Amino acid sequence: MIALELDPEVLRERTAAVLLTARRRTQALIDCVDDGELMAQHSPLMSPLVWDLAHIGNQEEQWLLRAVAGREAVRPDLDSIYDAFEHPRVERPRLPLLPPAEARGYVSEVRSRVLDVLEGTPLTGSPLVDAGFAFGMVAQHEQQHDETMLITHQLRSGPAVLAAPAPPPAPADAAGLPSEVLIVSGEFIMGTSTDVWALDNERPAHRRSVPAFHLDTVPVSNRAYLEFIEDGGYRVQRWWAPEGWAQVREHGLAAPLFWFREGGEWLCRRFGRVEPVPLDEPVLHVSWYEADAYARWAGRRLPTEAEWEKAARYDPATGRSLRYPWGDEDPTREHANLGQRHLRPGPVGGYPSGESPSGVRQLIGDVWEWTASDFLPYPGFAAFPYREYSEVFFGGRYKVLRGGSFAVDQVACRGTFRNWDLPIRRQIFAGFRTARDADRGEG
Repeated sequence: MIALELDPEVLRERTAAVLLTARRRTQALIDCVDDGELMAQHSPLMSPLVWDLAHIGNQEEQWLLRAVAGREAVRPDLDSIYDAFEHPRVERPRLPLLPPAEARGYVSEVRSRVLDVLEGTPLTGSPLVDAGFAFGMVAQHEQQHDETMLITHQLRSGPAVLAAPAPPPAPADAAGLPSEVLIVSGEFIMGTSTDVWALDNERPAHRRSVPAFHLDTVPVSNRAYLEFIEDGGYRVQRWWAPEGWAQVREHGLAAPLFWFREGGEWLCRRFGRVEPVPLDEPVLHVSWYEADAYARWAGRRLPTEAEWEKAARYDPATGRSLRYPWGDEDPTREHANLGQRHLRPGPVGGYPSGESPSGVRQLIGDVWEWTASDFLPYPGFAAFPYREYSEVFFGGRYKVLRGGSFAVDQVACRGTFRNWDLPIRRQIFAGFRTARDADRGEG
């Protein structure tokens, strides 16, 4: 964990390490395809990979070279081209993008100068630099774009270019886990005011009261979701919100994205390879509407964001809100499936070392989890350091996702971290788990 009490030199070393980790991943995601594929738009939902690459460099230049160090701009002519708010993704292939070699040279030059700035900047004195905040923000930004680039790899056609080992198998006790756990009623501390690299929408810490509820012990599996499909879930209107049913009808939805049926068997495509749908993995690539429809079919509901965070952080024995389900220490390979170590979720019931105090598993890593909640500010929210990170997205259009997927790096994942997206989105690495009120039966 990056903490204020760290020795300044240790903090500097850790900050450099997370920047370098992000860059190694970025390079791996672009070096595995040729220049033509880097310049191509593989889906109108996504940017060309080369746009993401130069955008990463441009954000780093703007925040660390200009805002922190006050240095002269390296390439001010790029600011508009790589402004994510000025140009929607569908339009980006038509921009005068840097060709791959020039984009690589640009991000390399920026990074070289940034490491010099890091070496000579006191990591204290203003909110932007205290505990290296701006450097941590940039590392998180790059890792978030790395996840976006991995989504683009999933959407591209052609042979597989990425490889990774399989996740560890489920432990022996996975089959005997209870289907749900009780989360006790009462107040807990939601959000944070002390995690120095937390982003503005995670702040400030505040008390939130949550009635008792039951939550799935593990994410909904492909096996369970297949029961919904085979029971006609995509053909029965009453399970669906009106907007979700319109999506089903308009697009002919019948299964999660990347699933297809062949010879009586359900198959899925993953990063250029086709395989039978793995029944014991968490379901992946479902929209909020699909998650909500499944929950209704099952006589349950999606958890609220506050319920999810209480299940992930609250320790009934101490009354504390932890940084992660397992405690305050940084995640290890035993705690969670993070950092693109594997190109898929682990089996449901995995990672017992990452279990929450209430007995819930896989709340961090594997799949993002849709919640019932709209993306809204916390009481006392203040935009920092810019409105466009969170504030412009607040409102009823976006639903909150929690927990992080296998594609998320630990620097951009913690019990307070908030993600959001449109409820129609299916290409993201999202699944869900369900909940029910504690004062009634299953229904």
